[in-house]
Amino acid sequence: MNAELLIMFTLGCDRAYLYAHPERELTPNEAQRYGEALARRAAGEPAQYITGHQEFWGLDLIVSPAVLIPRPETEHVVEAVLELANADGRGRPSPHDLRIVDVGTGSGAIALALAKELPTAQIHAAEISPEALEVARANGARHELTSRIEFRQADLLDGLPAASFDFVVSNPPYVGESEEDAVQLEVRKFEPRNAVFAGPTGLEVIERLIPQAHTALKPDGWLVFEISGTIADRVRSLLASWDKVEIKNDLQGIGRVAIARKSTHS
Repeated sequence: MNAELLIMFTLGCDRAYLYAHPERELTPNEAQRYGEALARRAAGEPAQYITGHQEFWGLDLIVSPAVLIPRPETEHVVEAVLELANADGRGRPSPHDLRIVDVGTGSGAIALALAKELPTAQIHAAEISPEALEVARANGARHELTSRIEFRQADLLDGLPAASFDFVVSNPPYVGESEEDAVQLEVRKFEPRNAVFAGPTGLEVIERLIPQAHTALKPDGWLVFEISGTIADRVRSLLASWDKVEIKNDLQGIGRVAIARKSTHS
């Protein structure tokens, strides 16, 4: 699959063209570029950084080493938000009235997916890294969603108004430094460390995010964020004062998404 992606990248073609022209021979320049791409991949560099692209929620996203590569597991976060946003009989605002903030937006994957599915919602995307924010803005422009999403540089929810959002959504860093040896080498070597590792326990960013989200959310607002199975029980404890706390599993049965509602009386 990687070789196929890299030959498509080299030729600037799609899979359909590739299979329709099996006789196509590489020019010397193309052969050189393909060889260089293969060498980078053999050294462990993710194919997504070599090609500069990754698909997420049906969107072709630009990616660079400044951002975490969007993964299929994160689509469960989008699914959870949409399920809550479209739920009936819960006293929720209609989807077009929703205000959503994606914290640590990275490539903009979650914000863009939600903007695609909730075309009249008001969406903010916060990111501490200026380099990552540049990638997110480029993806917003590429998919003509810049007018729908307000991108801002911020450390978590700093500077955002209190009690103003229906959803705080995030894929925060949640891997502990003690788990480093269990993380794929190419992730450790090539993806931005501060987007993967939160600190010694893996909870350091989440411990800051939860109280900030409580402040930023309207009463009955929802906090939805990605986690790993190794921290699921500890995250549940951190959310003990919230309502309707739930840990949703991914397709492998691993705890992947934490969901909690701010109490009406908070």
